[in-house]
Amino acid sequence: MRRTLSCRVLLAAVLALAGPTLPTEASNPALLKLLKVLKDRGTLTAQEYDDLVAAAQAESAPVAAAPTVAATVPNPAAVVPAPATPPPPAGTGSTAPAVAKPAETAGASPAKPADKPKAPKWYDQLNLRGYTQFRYHSILDRDGAELNVPNDRSVAENNTFFIRRGRIILSGDVSEHLGLYVQPDLNASPGSGDFSVQLRDLYGDVYLDKAKEYRVRIGQSKVPFGWSNMQSSGNRAPLERVDAINSAAEGERDLGAFFYWAPDEIRKRYAELIKLGLKGSGDYGVVGFGAYSGQGLNRLDLNDTPHVIARASYPFQFSNGQFFEAGVQAYTGKFVTGTQAITVGGTSFTPSTRAGGITDERVGVSAVWYPQPFGIEAEWNVGRGPELSPGRRSIGAETLHGGYVQLAYKDQNKLGHWYPFTRWQYYSGGRKFAVNAPHELVNELDFGIEWSPWTPVEFTLQYTHTFDRTNTRIAPYNDTTSADRISIQAQINY
Repeated sequence: MRRTLSCRVLLAAVLALAGPTLPTEASNPALLKLLKVLKDRGTLTAQEYDDLVAAAQAESAPVAAAPTVAATVPNPAAVVPAPATPPPPAGTGSTAPAVAKPAETAGASPAKPADKPKAPKWYDQLNLRGYTQFRYHSILDRDGAELNVPNDRSVAENNTFFIRRGRIILSGDVSEHLGLYVQPDLNASPGSGDFSVQLRDLYGDVYLDKAKEYRVRIGQSKVPFGWSNMQSSGNRAPLERVDAINSAAEGERDLGAFFYWAPDEIRKRYAELIKLGLKGSGDYGVVGFGAYSGQGLNRLDLNDTPHVIARASYPFQFSNGQFFEAGVQAYTGKFVTGTQAITVGGTSFTPSTRAGGITDERVGVSAVWYPQPFGIEAEWNVGRGPELSPGRRSIGAETLHGGYVQLAYKDQNKLGHWYPFTRWQYYSGGRKFAVNAPHELVNELDFGIEWSPWTPVEFTLQYTHTFDRTNTRIAPYNDTTSADRISIQAQINY
């Protein structure tokens, strides 16, 4: 009895080590031969031997499965089926069906799971571009005060080479509901004219819907006043913006939040105006409104009273393909003007101003007939703003008005793109961004031509005759009564 029990324990251990799928007689005859030897020596009874063999064969029988075809075989007729496992011997008590092995194809490699696509990082959605403007100016003649052009610090009494703008733009939609725009300027100085690095734009567009028709722009961006102020300096033909419109927001930008809306069709039209080389202003919505500091580019708010603004503009397209855009805009707020001592006739005094700022409000209209091939654009604005009194003793709110008219022609031939233009501009009113906000009178006429032999390169030649321009930089703020200058610009786009 003890010997029989020991053998049973030994056999149980052998079965456990052999694993859950013990081989049958056909696949492992050595193990069954061992069992037969034990039986012949009397260690196992005949009944025990038969029970163990039957149990081993029953445990090892595989589960039936449908034959499979290799994924790499395009023609099912080319599949070679493997022979089925032979049925178990009679008397084992097994009823499990035989299973066919998966079909194989010569040269086929085992299938590997496809790599899971990696989700793009937010920074993979950003684009990098920019442009640089190199200029040369020569003042041919001048009568009256020294020529001062606030919008173009590269204009000087001496012939001047100048890097007017060096822009690097990082932009893109980093998610379904957020667009990013960053633009530093690698040259334009806040006032000294020296080389510097200055922030121009840093804002996010928060899209309120999947079509991106509704969005809120938060950060430092362009103030939506005036079509020419919205137009990129890299896209404009004349070298600088007109004083009458730009005096509303010198540098064109401020800190604030603006809501813009435009249907998808119109957003595509704004993009098309740029793509066709028609020098559009870009997409600032059909309707826009918001609030901003009011103190200007890279300046802190000084009165805790934001300016508020609203603008509406629509680009029409006629049946013949001609584009025409009309718009209206208005803003109101309080502006804090900087002051400093003025010396007149040996007497020095500092103009007085109102605490909390001076009334600053305007309304303007815009009309643009895009050059196809002839074009005309015009803008005019009126309002009230900070201005130094005639006696130079105080600063108050005074009326202002001004605008411009520009004619242009767009042509293309084997030598490249040509864009001749002429522009007249006029402005009479205070220059609020200048210290003491002196009265400014501007009356000028420009003639120029832009030539682009290749898309990345543009050359502009411009002649300007000044009928009148106030020097708002130096008291007692006298006028240049006549001047002529030549300006040349090379622009590279990348």
